[in-house]
Amino acid sequence: MPLSRAEIATPSGERLMKRLCNHWSQTFDVEQSGQEARIAFATGTCLMRADAETLAVAIETLEEAHLDELEGVVEHHLVRMAGDEELVIVWEN
Repeated sequence: MPLSRAEIATPSGERLMKRLCNHWSQTFDVEQSGQEARIAFATGTCLMRADAETLAVAIETLEEAHLDELEGVVEHHLVRMAGDEELVIVWEN
C-alpha cells in the first residue's frame, strides 16, 4: 500500500487538525479523538496526530496514482486552515 508522511512543525497542530476534520466531516467519513484523527477519502485515508510542536500526517492509498493527488488536497487545505501561519510541508514516501 503506497504511503506518504509529513511531520509539520507547528504549535497549532491540534487546532489545524480539528478545523480540517470539521471542514471535511460533511463530505467524508471523519473520526477524531483527542489528538488523533482519521479521514477516509474515496481513494485513500489520511491519519493525523497532533502534539505541542508538530502535526504528523500520513496518507495511505490503494494505488500509487492517488498518492500525489491526496498529498496536494491535504496540503492545500492545511495551508488554508493555517491562515497567516506559514507551514513547511515535506512529504516523504
